[in-house]
Formats: sequence, C-alpha cells, structure tokens
Amino acid sequence: MAKKTTDTTERTESSTNDVILRAPAEVKYAVELEALRQNDTGEKPAAWLLTPKAVLTYIVGSKTPLKATINGKAESVTITRKFFGDDSIVERSIVTLASERALLLVGEPGTGKSWLSEHLAAAISGCSTLTIQGTAGTTEEQIKYSWNIARIIAEGPKPEAMVPSPCMIAMRTGALFRFEEITRCVGDVQDALVSICSDKTIAVPELPDSNMVFAKPGFNIIATANSRDQGVNELSAALRRRFNYIYIPVVSDQKTEVEIVRTRSAELLERYKIPARVEEPVLQLLATVFREMRDGVTAEGVNVQKPSTTLSTAEAIGVAVESAIYSRYFGNGTVTTADIARNMVGSIVKEDLADLKVLKEYISLVAKKRGASDKGWKAFHDAAAKELA
Repeated sequence: MAKKTTDTTERTESSTNDVILRAPAEVKYAVELEALRQNDTGEKPAAWLLTPKAVLTYIVGSKTPLKATINGKAESVTITRKFFGDDSIVERSIVTLASERALLLVGEPGTGKSWLSEHLAAAISGCSTLTIQGTAGTTEEQIKYSWNIARIIAEGPKPEAMVPSPCMIAMRTGALFRFEEITRCVGDVQDALVSICSDKTIAVPELPDSNMVFAKPGFNIIATANSRDQGVNELSAALRRRFNYIYIPVVSDQKTEVEIVRTRSAELLERYKIPARVEEPVLQLLATVFREMRDGVTAEGVNVQKPSTTLSTAEAIGVAVESAIYSRYFGNGTVTTADIARNMVGSIVKEDLADLKVLKEYISLVAKKRGASDKGWKAFHDAAAKELA
C-alpha cells in the first residue's frame, strides 16, 4: 500500500511539473511564428528570424490567414493581434532594433511596454527570456557577469567559471536583451550599459587571455521605463543618447480599450480554467468608469476628481478577471456590474486613501444618476456604495 501511495504521489508531482503558469511568447505563439517564417520571403536583418514586415504582422495581426505546414499537416493559421496601440509605435520600434541604437519604451503603468517588448524579442530572436527586472537591488554583475565562487577557489579565473548574465548571453548569440524598469536601478548600474550600447562589448579583466566579449550581429537592447517613476533614477545624458525613446500613451479610445480588456481577460481566464465570460455591457461599463475617472470628465461633460492611481487598461483587465473569478466561485458564474463594483475599489484606492473620497464622489454623482434609468448602473452603484459604506 505504501508503494502504491508513493507511485501516485510521483505521478501527481510529474504531471504538475509539466504544467507552467505562463509560457513565453515564443512558445505560446509558436504556430503563428512558424507560419510567418514559412511565408516570409523578404530580406532579413542579420540574425533576425523574420523580416521587419513579418515582425509587424505578428504583433499587429492579420485578417488574412496564412497557409503553413504545422507538424506535418497543412493548416490555415490566423495571426492574432498582440498589441492594440498605434501601429506606428510598433513600426518605429522595429526600425530602431534593426539599427545599432537601443530602444527605450516609455509610458505609464499598464500601457503594454513589457508586453510589446516581449513580443518583439520573440519575433526577432525567437527568445524573450533574456531579461533583467530592474530594481534598487540590481547590481552591475547582473548586467555583465558573475563567477562560480567554488570553481574560482579551486581552479582560478577561467572562462568555464564565469556565470554570464542574460545580456552577455544575448551578445554571444546575437539576440535581443530586455531590461525591464531601467530607471529603478541606480545610476552606476545603468551606466554599465554605456559601453555595451556603444562598443557592443563587455570587458572581463579577470581573464588576461580572453578578456573581451564581443556582441554578434542581431544583438540589441529593449528597455522599458515607467513615466511616473522616471525621476527615481533618471538616465544619464550619456546613456540617453544611446537610446531611441518611444512613448506609449494610454489607449485613446474606448472601443480599443474594450477590445483589449475583452481579449486579455479571455486569455487569462482560459489560463486559469475559469469557465466565465465578461459580457459586452459589463465591459462597456468597466471601460466607461475607468476612462471617465482617468480623464476627470464624464460623457455628459460633468467634471469629476481624478484619483492619484493610474487607471490603466491593465488595471481594468485585472478587475475583469477578478470579477469573473469571484462570479465563478461565489456567484452564479455570470459576471455582473455588481461584481465589477466589488472588485474595483481595491484597484482605484491603492496608492492614496484620499482616492476613497474621489471614488465615493463618482459613485454618488455619476453612477447613482445613471442608475435611475439603467439596471446595470444601478447594480453597480448599489454594490459600490455597500463596499464603500
């Protein structure tokens, strides 16, 4: 009996370990990338897997399916849209990466900087995981290289004892290196990128015989920076000159924002295996609340206070997903505007408790008035008022 229990435990652990929560873009969209490669006949920049036009198609999508052979079978593959912002932003990003200048994507939280960065790396290099998350604790060694201390003690400094950083691996393989939240790093760490951006080399003084690592064609850097936190550790003038800045704005129209929330929430709910769907009227109300509070004015022209929290599209996606999960486990499986209200409070009143007053004002002035003639707004108002009581 003990043996049987052990076997069952081992099988359970094995099946659990085979499932990952979030696959990299190059894995999740492998079929689309393969279809693009099979239909891509143009001239590619050095070491790129796709032409710039094919990279653009992968990110902005295509209405015309591609014929491709996938796992030995002829299939028609639809290229889905990954980035819902201005297509010219993607075009300029691709042009920058085809040059020797590094790319810096700047924008408010939740505007899709990291999302675009990941998909650019997946389409161009076939690898989006060569990345560093910038923090106040990021060190120069994490950008360049470190050492296996045990081997150093036993054998001395040798190339085999070196632990390359994601940046060094990208240089050696001619791939893209992603640096997330670069302005959260201190200035000395940021400046470690100056020689990498300009000379495309990393010096290794501990190795007298092979003390330089040179980048191969195809290497470049995509960095992201939060426009709200840029003052944390602003880039030096020397480093700024080596980046091409591309600003990603908040989504400008409600139709696009609703489409983003619908698509991304559906993907996340599928990942979590939640059999729930946020219906169109609920999505419209969610997007309307976020947009009006973000802009400080309602559709009727009434001025309302703006919260200090960034009401990004990413926050709206989070509210939609949390509402669907709530409905699945504590409701009847149908997401209502009341569910949206219950899960919205924590997203808006996050950075400053004074935002509680801002939200109460919107609920009492706007939602209550609309609720007099609209059942969805009434359910939203009643649930929000109860949460805020």
